[in-house]
Amino acid sequence: MKLLASLLMAAALAAPAFSAAAADDAAPAPAAPAAAAAPAASQAPAKPDLARGEASYGTVCVACHAADGNSTIAANPKLAQQHPEYLVKQLQEFKSGKRPSAVMQGMAAMLSEQDMRNVSWWLASQKAKEGFAKDKDLVALGERIYRGGVQDRNIAACAGCHSPNGAGIPAQYPRLAGQHADYTAQQLVEFRDGKRANSPQMTDVAAKLNDREIRAVADYIAGLR
Repeated sequence: MKLLASLLMAAALAAPAFSAAAADDAAPAPAAPAAAAAPAASQAPAKPDLARGEASYGTVCVACHAADGNSTIAANPKLAQQHPEYLVKQLQEFKSGKRPSAVMQGMAAMLSEQDMRNVSWWLASQKAKEGFAKDKDLVALGERIYRGGVQDRNIAACAGCHSPNGAGIPAQYPRLAGQHADYTAQQLVEFRDGKRANSPQMTDVAAKLNDREIRAVADYIAGLR
């Protein structure tokens, strides 16, 4: 009897340990990690907000380009009524350094992509003020180059891309009509000299123009309506 009692006691003591092990064996496997969430679909840019664009412009741009985008400083471009897609592209390239400018790179760095769209579409909504040619001795030469190019030197007519009246082609070529001659001439020189390289087409055209022709074209453009 004592031997039987001892065997029963041993079995009872072993049972919990066996049951716990069995429970562990039967425990469900850990759940597989949840699949990584799919990346959010890229969203189309928000519609330009002109009120926000005006506010950003007043904070960042107004000192150089005037309250309505019609700069009164000949070295700074008029931006009013410019094609907004062109303005966005230039701001992006200033920010990235593709178009070098210590001043503009700093200004563009302050703007998000949406800020750029807001500012650009607000500027496009502003009325450009007319300019005028100053050098009557050069304006005839400028007109010939702008309208007809220089055939024997393979210089294309500016009007082919920027239109006869300087209105440009939206989303492709900028509006030039009434632009300050000093600014236009400086950009042509920079294209010619390789300092500005964000338009291979303009680099090719400007490379063939001498200083007198650049001044003539720039002066003619200033007087376009």
